[in-house]
Amino acid sequence: MIRNFFIVFCLAVIWPLAGFTQDLPEEAAQTWEQVATRAESVALRDDVSQFAMKRLRAELVVWRDRFLERTTLNAGRVATVDAQIAALGPVPEDGEEAASISDRRAALAEQRQALVAPRILAEESYARANGLIGEFDAYVLQQQTDVLTQRGDVPLNPVYLAPAITAVWTMFENLVVETRAGFSVQIEQGMLFPKLSKAGFFLLIAITLIGAGRRRVTAWRAALTGIDGRLMPLWLFGLSLLQILVPVLGLAALTAGLETLDVFGVTSSAIVARMPWAGSVVVFAWWLSRQIFPTGQRCGYLGYDADTRAAGRRCGLTIAWVVAITSLFDAGINTIDVTSGVVGAIELPAMIIVSLLLSRLGVAVKAKPVAVDGQTLSQGRVRGVVGKVCIVFAVVTPIMVAIGYGAGRNLIFSWLLTLGVIGVVHILQRLVHDLSTPDDASEEQDTGVLALVPVLINLALYLASLPVIALVWGARVDDLVEVWARFREGFALGDSRISPMDFVTFALVFGLGYLLTRTIQGTLRKTVLPRTRLDLGGQNAVVAGFGYVGIILAAIVAITSAGIDLSNLAIVAGALSVGIGFGLQNIVSNFVSGIILLIERPVSEGDWIEVGGQMGYVRSISVRSTRIETFDRTDVIVPNADLVSGQVTNWTHGNLVGRVIVPVGVAYGTDVEKVATILREIAEAHPLVIMTPPPNVLFTGFGADSLDFEIRAILRDVNFVLSTKSEINHAIAKRFAQEGIEIPFAQRDIWLRNPEVLNGGKE
Repeated sequence: MIRNFFIVFCLAVIWPLAGFTQDLPEEAAQTWEQVATRAESVALRDDVSQFAMKRLRAELVVWRDRFLERTTLNAGRVATVDAQIAALGPVPEDGEEAASISDRRAALAEQRQALVAPRILAEESYARANGLIGEFDAYVLQQQTDVLTQRGDVPLNPVYLAPAITAVWTMFENLVVETRAGFSVQIEQGMLFPKLSKAGFFLLIAITLIGAGRRRVTAWRAALTGIDGRLMPLWLFGLSLLQILVPVLGLAALTAGLETLDVFGVTSSAIVARMPWAGSVVVFAWWLSRQIFPTGQRCGYLGYDADTRAAGRRCGLTIAWVVAITSLFDAGINTIDVTSGVVGAIELPAMIIVSLLLSRLGVAVKAKPVAVDGQTLSQGRVRGVVGKVCIVFAVVTPIMVAIGYGAGRNLIFSWLLTLGVIGVVHILQRLVHDLSTPDDASEEQDTGVLALVPVLINLALYLASLPVIALVWGARVDDLVEVWARFREGFALGDSRISPMDFVTFALVFGLGYLLTRTIQGTLRKTVLPRTRLDLGGQNAVVAGFGYVGIILAAIVAITSAGIDLSNLAIVAGALSVGIGFGLQNIVSNFVSGIILLIERPVSEGDWIEVGGQMGYVRSISVRSTRIETFDRTDVIVPNADLVSGQVTNWTHGNLVGRVIVPVGVAYGTDVEKVATILREIAEAHPLVIMTPPPNVLFTGFGADSLDFEIRAILRDVNFVLSTKSEINHAIAKRFAQEGIEIPFAQRDIWLRNPEVLNGGKE
């Protein structure tokens, strides 16, 4: 299968990358016509072989890719000719124009038709090849469906019991007889003893690798488990892979040693040849079960308790042993002439055992995690689904096999392989998580953009596992190549075709432009602008404006580099712009207002403003809104349009100087000149009050209960107006108490209209 995949990959991917001449040679055109005619005749037949269809399909894939490349032939010349025709202007309505222009227009039209003709023929041939490939795929899919839904002999039929026992006995008898005869022949010919040294060497290597080698690697890994280090998870994973590689090499050495003796017959040779694969299944299951259900006190990333982990390891390893032994039985039984019903009767007990173990494994997989202090555990959403699917397959597949549907056997083994793929993906994800987690928890917030790297790697792991799972479930390599061809083909947009590589180019160029913009913004903010005379608000405006311009330019350059022609979308965009204008007018208004704020800077970051009844400091100005932090330490999001079109009070725009007003009331009869002098002295003594202009004390009027005064002073920093007002009030209260000046409070006289009623009318 790997060789076929390599051949198809080379034919479908590498060959189309070679350049072709502008015009398809006549010999090549004749060859294509012969291939297409032969393919059309094969598509009408029902007795064609799979091999012939596969070869013919591979040829069609090569031709289809060749025609796909030619669909964009002469694109540059066609664009130039179209520009020339457009430069001549439209044909006059009366049809009268200069003869030279008319002749030139006709010549350009004829030239354009000649340039477009190869593209049109290529599109027709591409459609023909693509249709034939689709017909072949549909035929193969129908054959696979017929095989899956075909019902064969029922293994539960008692007539197959005796032949099944006889076949198993015959297999063991052949194994013994062939091996004994092989030893006898080798001894009689004197060829056995010279081969024993070489076979013994291989067997010694096998015993060393399978036994001592595996234990040694396991001990090394156990010794490194408790050591902390940034790259330690990678070292542990590498040693865990050695736990697979060393026994597998030992199995290969064991097979080579046994084959060196040359004493095995047909049945025994088939079993020996199957031993490496069967042993690899056991080794891989042992490794995977210990990774998912670890031993010792470590509960692992999935957080299973000790009993669940032990049950998971036992079930996984036992399933592998049953599958390995069944595989060896299949290799031996296939050398004996038996019916499918007898084979099904032999395999049915193994299927039932695997199903029972799979159901127990499903229960272990979907078990809930145990909370562990200081350890991040998986939430268990996926494990529940996987465990339930295990139970479903454990119930359904034995029933299918028992009633004669041999596809049930393929289903359960496909699911076991899928479990292996899921387990490997989980282990790799855990490795990525361990490598990307900082050693110090305080560094976790400083990862920045690198925090997305593990997410992208996990996504790549998911995408890479999809083709493997597809192959496990019966997909052909041709199907995967077809999906890749569709992916490379892209989709048509008007007269142009956009391929995924165009999007990759767009993403790369735009990403580089975005990173360059952010880098220049950081340089401007930290190095360049602080050396200028611009205030903080102006610096933020320059940085934000450069960011908008840089991102727009990056998008334009990325679109141009990708070769995406958006001119065909002009009409659609014009039609949609009306609806978008009505639906997004508020957003557009706020966006434009944000640009006005950055240019005019009536409001800057750090200003103390009041708008819409909200008062606070401007913390950030974005493209749509402005964030204000109130004195209650709450954030208020104000649309930029309100700041541009509404009334805004900016207390700190341009400078921090501002006025404070402190009202004061004294009792009637107090010396007003003395009060004014005291208030002036208090105001002048405050450190934040400036003397130019000097503070002023006003006698504002005669109140209902007091003589009203006001202190009006200019502060160096208006941000401290509330604290300054409080400090001045404290000073006034203390000074008035020392000077004996009364601060009045409201008094009311009660007058009774009929006071005689209080004593009952008596004087």
